[in-house]
Amino acid sequence: MPVLAPTWTDERIELLKQHFEAGLSCREIAADIGVSRNAVIGKLSRLNLTRGRSVDERRLQDKNFTPARAKAVPRLQFEMLATIYGETNEAAIDRPIDDANRCSLMELGENRCRWPISTPGADDFCFCGNAASDGQSYCAGHSRLAYRPNSRARVARG
Repeated sequence: MPVLAPTWTDERIELLKQHFEAGLSCREIAADIGVSRNAVIGKLSRLNLTRGRSVDERRLQDKNFTPARAKAVPRLQFEMLATIYGETNEAAIDRPIDDANRCSLMELGENRCRWPISTPGADDFCFCGNAASDGQSYCAGHSRLAYRPNSRARVARG
């Protein structure tokens, strides 16, 4: 049975520390040393080597990274939700949701609200059944509960 050489020799640990201090990424360190990225991350953790905020500072110095680009995705998501559902300061429910149209799974049609009522398997389990317009899954009342663009606005703009 062949004897396997240890992954972390003294030379590799020294290289790891040097590359870490030089600011190389875990992927770059792993490629140079000849181990997996996860092995590098694990060894750095066991050696209690952390970068703290210096990684963020390096990103800010990178010519391709801008803080505006970092916030672009959440902002775009918010804009899409605001376009679809409107940007209002109304409460999530401004009037009671009609419960006269409740239905079972077998009665649930394409343009009916799929909001579940009660707990699946319970005797009183059903679906809202109100009219859902424009291919939406929920009626207007349950859409206001499910999709809240104002809660995303605080995150995206914060």
